Amino acid sequence: MSEGIASQPSRIDVPADALVLLIGAAGSGKSTFAGHHFVSDCVVSSDRLRAEMTGAPTDDVLFAELHRRVQARLAGGRLAVVDATNTDWMWRAQLVADARRYGRPSMAIVFNLPADVCLARNAARARTVPASVIRRQVADVTRDVERLDLEGFATVHVLRSVADVDAVTLEIEKGPVPRPSVNSVG
Repeated sequence: MSEGIASQPSRIDVPADALVLLIGAAGSGKSTFAGHHFVSDCVVSSDRLRAEMTGAPTDDVLFAELHRRVQARLAGGRLAVVDATNTDWMWRAQLVADARRYGRPSMAIVFNLPADVCLARNAARARTVPASVIRRQVADVTRDVERLDLEGFATVHVLRSVADVDAVTLEIEKGPVPRPSVNSVG
């Protein structure tokens, strides 16, 4: 069950074993947000994977590897933050189903920023995304944002401006403390 959609949250609490989907168009600030709020080893980034993989991987190969890495983190009970546009509902459904399969909560942080902000940021990048793609991604987010709570997320947090993104504090909840195993001999 979803707790609903929280617009303009000032604080986001993240369970230590959660699946967190960052949802937004290219240029909306997802990677910057991830770098600022999460330890890098818990972030599974499509851009980082594209840079790591040799040659020019197809999207199918790239996202199969991203999916594999997310599943490994969920299976291990570790925080998995997916830094990709995540604008396709079928892709989100696969990831939410994985979280459910491993008994992990899933949450969405939505970057529902205006197209002009995303386009301006994109223009300043070394590797740009076509403007038509960004406009489509913004339209997808705008269309889906009010019904994301129906997709099985435990929580959905919507950031609607650069000021909203900048104002958020994020707290990663402490998970269980692993206890050393004791082997008795004798």
